[in-house]
Formats: sequence, structure tokens, C-alpha cells
Amino acid sequence: MASQRGESATPAKAERKGLDKSHYLYMAVIAAVILGALVGLLFPEVGKSLKPLGDGFIKLIKMMIGPVIFCTIVLGIGSIAKAATVGKVGGLALGYFVVMSTFALAIGLVVGNIIHPGEGLELAPYDPNKKAATDSTVDFLLGIIPGDIPVLPTLLAAILVGFALQRMGPQGAPVLKAIGYGQALVFRILIMIMWLAPVGAFGAIAAVVGATGFQAIISMFTLMIAFYITCALFIVVILGGLLQVVTGVNIFKLMRYLAREYLLIFSTSSSEAALPRLIAKMEHLGVSKPVVGVTVPTGYSFNLDGTAIYLTMASLFVANAMGTPLDLGAQISLLVFMIIASKGAAGVTGAGLATLAAGLQAHQPALLGGVGMIVGIDRFMSEARALTNFTGNAVATLLVGTWVKEVDGEQVNRVLSGEAPFDERTMEAHQHGRLATPEPAVEARA
Repeated sequence: MASQRGESATPAKAERKGLDKSHYLYMAVIAAVILGALVGLLFPEVGKSLKPLGDGFIKLIKMMIGPVIFCTIVLGIGSIAKAATVGKVGGLALGYFVVMSTFALAIGLVVGNIIHPGEGLELAPYDPNKKAATDSTVDFLLGIIPGDIPVLPTLLAAILVGFALQRMGPQGAPVLKAIGYGQALVFRILIMIMWLAPVGAFGAIAAVVGATGFQAIISMFTLMIAFYITCALFIVVILGGLLQVVTGVNIFKLMRYLAREYLLIFSTSSSEAALPRLIAKMEHLGVSKPVVGVTVPTGYSFNLDGTAIYLTMASLFVANAMGTPLDLGAQISLLVFMIIASKGAAGVTGAGLATLAAGLQAHQPALLGGVGMIVGIDRFMSEARALTNFTGNAVATLLVGTWVKEVDGEQVNRVLSGEAPFDERTMEAHQHGRLATPEPAVEARA
């Protein structure tokens, strides 16, 4: 017992240190949203004058859209090629991820069209060429931020580069590796920008509430509640039903088994924090190591159910709030764009927001002004987004394992019934031993 405590003390300390940073930002955003709403309600004119703070933050996000889209799509295509080399497991996993992500995006559109979030606000459209009524200092500061890169040409270029690198084979590996480093740099900059989210949220919320009054607060709460309910129903009804039919496993038993990971995700608002633990726990559950080694890491890039629901619901919210609702053709076009562009939107703070802005800019640039409202409530929805992504990947691992007959049914029953509890002391072995070589094991099995 003492040894167990001794072994877990260091990781717990490191984990707590990581949580503090995230919590500071989270609390700052909450405080900024509340303060912005109060300023907008009590001093409407002052609130409207704070709009440049939100505009500046949106410009910073726009600045990163091109690099984020390019790096994630190129590396995403590389990941597809990598997964395809592991045979049946990779093919089944990728096919399932594409279908389920598309289904989740469609559900977001359906729910958004039913509740019409943001309707009635009628905010002023965003016009990047229009000079705001601000002083020269504000104009100068906003002018420092570089202009955005066109999204659709960037997307096409990324797709072409990705497939070209595939065709190059081993010669393309160093280029792909360099783009991987470039993605790390881009995401680091994006994380730095997200630390300005409290300032952007304060200015955006104050300006919106100052212009529209209490209606803005009601609209934001409506979107958040609808999103949480949609995610809960998606997990219980869609994922739970599929899991029960294919494997006979009850979704609530699986969620109870992963309770500690849910707590970690809820604390950090990111499913990435629980990635090593999910791999270890799915292996302990009875899914073979090769299946887990392919499905879980690939799913973290391609199986983003919660993010998919968020992107479509948030897009419809912004469109309705700006008084320019999207017609069916535009919604389908947006759906196709999000299917491709959302593949790098998980695990990095701000990537989902950048993908949302990219989709809006590609379809109707005038809608970008409404992203400021999403900045204010994005953190409130991130927990549901991360929990849904995580649950989707756990379910996918069991499904793929069942389809390829690589699941020990007796072990699944023993673990979920509590007869074979997960030993936390094995985490160290999984992280430093097994997880270091998942792909060779898969290739050997294939």
C-alpha cells in the first residue's frame, strides 16, 4: 500500500500542477464573461465601446486559421496512410470514424435547425474593410495583426501536399516530420493567443449585451444547454445503442469503468489528458493491444463526435445571431467543409475555435463578427465536447475489436462487473513500455 502511494505521488503532483494553469484560464474566462455581461447591462454605451477588444481577439484567431488548417490536413492525410498500412483494423477504424463524425455533424445541424439558437439578436455583420469608429491608437493596434489567409485555397493546397507526400514514400517522411514540427509551433502560438481569451470574451460579451440587452444572455444559455443535452443524448442513445447491439456491453457500465478519466477530462477540458490512461484501460478491459494501438490514437484525430456537434451548432448560432441564417445548400456545404477541416480540432486549446472561424470565413466572411460571442461561452462547452470525444473513442475501440474478433468477452464482463479492477500501478509500465511500440505490434499481427 505504501509503495502504491509512493509511486502515485509524483504523477499526482505533476498532474495537479498542469491543472492549475488550465483552471486559471478557465476562471478568468468565467469572470470576464460575467463582468462583460454586467457592463453591457448596466452601461450599454461603455459596453459597445469595448468591441475592439473582441475584434482584436477574432483577428488573432483569423491569423492562425491558414497555418492550422494546412498543418492538420497534411498530417491528417499522412495519418490516414499510416492507419491504412495496418490492414483490416485500420480500414475498419477509419471507415467508422468518417461515418460517425459525419453523423455527429448532421445531428448538430438538425438540433440547430430545431431550436434556432441566436435567433432575434441581429448583430451587425463583420466587415473587415469597414473602418470602425475608433481612435487612431485602436486602429494602429488592430492594424499590427496580420491579415488572414484564404481558407479554401489553403485547404486545397493542404490536400494536394498531403497526397503528394504520400506518393513520395520514404522521401516524403522528412517533409512530413518538418510539417509536424511546424504544427507544434502553430499550436503553441494558438495556445499563447488563447490566454488572451478573457480579454476578448470581456470585450465581445460587453459589446453584444450592450447592443441587444438580456436577449444575448438568454441566447447563449440556450445554446449551451441545448449542446449539453445533445451530447448526453448522443452518448446514451447513439453510442450506447450501437455498443449494446454490437458488443452487448452497457454504456453506463463502461462509463463507470472510465469514471476517473471523466474526472480528469472535466478538470482539464481536454480529452488529450486521458489518452495514455484510455489505452491502458482498454487493454485491461480485454481489447487486444494491436487494436487499441491503432484505434485510440487514430480516433483522437479522426473521431471527434463532440467537436463535430459543437462546430455545426455554433455555426448555426452565429449565422442566426447575425441575422443571416444559412439555407440548406450552405449548411450541406458547411457540413462537407467541417468533415475535412475538423480532423485536427481536438486536444489543443483554441483549435476548435479556429476551425469554426475557418468554416464561417469560407462560407460567409460577414459571420465572423459573431465568433466573439462563441469565445465567451466556448470554455463552458469544452467539457461536454471533450467528454463526448473521449466516450466516442472508447466505444469505437470496443466496436472495432469486436468486428475483428480481438476482444476477450470474459475479461470484459469481469472488468465491468468489478471482479478485475484496473491496477493504477500498471500505468507506469503502459506509458513507458507498451505504449512506446503500438505500431510494430500491429504490423506484426497484420
